[in-house]
Amino acid sequence: QVQLVESGGGLVQAGGSLRLSCAASGRAFGISSLGWFRRAPGKEREFVAAISGSRGATYYADSVKGRFTISRDNAKNTVDLQMSSLKPEDTAVYYCAAGRGGIPTATVGYGYWGQGTQVTVSS
Repeated sequence: QVQLVESGGGLVQAGGSLRLSCAASGRAFGISSLGWFRRAPGKEREFVAAISGSRGATYYADSVKGRFTISRDNAKNTVDLQMSSLKPEDTAVYYCAAGRGGIPTATVGYGYWGQGTQVTVSS
């Protein structure tokens, strides 16, 4: 089993920045993809960003490209999401996810999920 714990959510004004962190523990051997997803009120969970493979290929949803940056620290088993130029539509619960060999941009590619952290962007 792999445990994931997110931190760093909160309330921020539009145009501001937040940094989310996710720490993985447990049997993390073989985890190839680490991703961030979000679920806004009344909407389905959607892909935000992922980092995958030994070379750390990154993937972003079009809606966050150029504003969000995903990074990982393999030594610490952490993955961060730096969010800048935040918009009210970025308001959601953000989930960290870990997977072994699946499609990095799809929820089915991940077998482990964190509890989520709330991000609220005020206008």
